Amino acid sequence: MSTDRKAELAANLAEVEARIAAACRAAGRARDEVKLIAITKTFPASDVALLAELGVTDVGENRDQEAGPKAAEVPGLRWHMVGRLQRNKARSVVGWAHEVQSLDSARLVDALAKAVRAARDAQIRDEPLDVLIQASLDDDPERGGCPLDELGALAERVTHTGELRLRGLMAVAPLGADPAAAFERLARAGEALRKDHPNAAEVSAGMSHDLEQAITHGSTCVRVGTALLGGRGLASP
Repeated sequence: MSTDRKAELAANLAEVEARIAAACRAAGRARDEVKLIAITKTFPASDVALLAELGVTDVGENRDQEAGPKAAEVPGLRWHMVGRLQRNKARSVVGWAHEVQSLDSARLVDALAKAVRAARDAQIRDEPLDVLIQASLDDDPERGGCPLDELGALAERVTHTGELRLRGLMAVAPLGADPAAAFERLARAGEALRKDHPNAAEVSAGMSHDLEQAITHGSTCVRVGTALLGGRGLASP
């Protein structure tokens, strides 16, 4: 069964890679400018292990309680928290995540910084936590994200913690809207952010259905789940 699953994942990965490469060519960009994060929520650690065997190095999860056990079971990968994060999960997340892409409030900044300090004191981790600010492109509080006109203030709060490293912006295209227009807004927001924070060069945008539009507008990181792993199954234990 694992042989069949690995073949399925290999075919899906080849197709996704071809799409990314074609989008980069169309945008006049090099393929190595765009990182692929495999979003493995609800899929078992065995699938993560197979993806690692196929050369995937970055994995994203939406739920702390699912991600922690998977990260422990499949070491050697770079793990990203991409889902909405509650402050009371900060301490747990910093134990497994290399990067949090869904930072969207000052209170979450403070919670993560406090958790990183505790983890470093306990020698659970020895580096600051990389973070991306999730930018809201639709002003829908249910979907998370920082309003675009508040990005600068939140970025300053991140950089003053000493425990978090600002790497850039993340966003999800609004539902039912033209993703290209949304990603163009995100590109402008990222350009403005980099004037004061030149190291915040990462732009995480684009998923299975809209990665081409995101790459056209400067995404440096696409988050792909369904196109790699198929329709969502049951959550792994």
